[in-house]
Amino acid sequence: MMTERKPVGQQKPMETADTRTRKTTRKPAKLSREVQARLGQQLRSMYDDVVNQGVPDRFAELINRIDGDGNKSEQ
Repeated sequence: MMTERKPVGQQKPMETADTRTRKTTRKPAKLSREVQARLGQQLRSMYDDVVNQGVPDRFAELINRIDGDGNKSEQ
């Protein structure tokens, strides 16, 4: 007797409304304050360079043009 085999990607049953609900009612994992502080420090050190770069001139020009167009239409 031959049995039908499912393709590799379809071996898990489909997610139902019931299984979605169960997944969202789990308590979220909590990080200690020490871990949160360390993560914050690392993220700040990674993104400090980006923040210090400022807004590129072409973006500032675009923003000024958009602001200028907005002011004209409000008058």
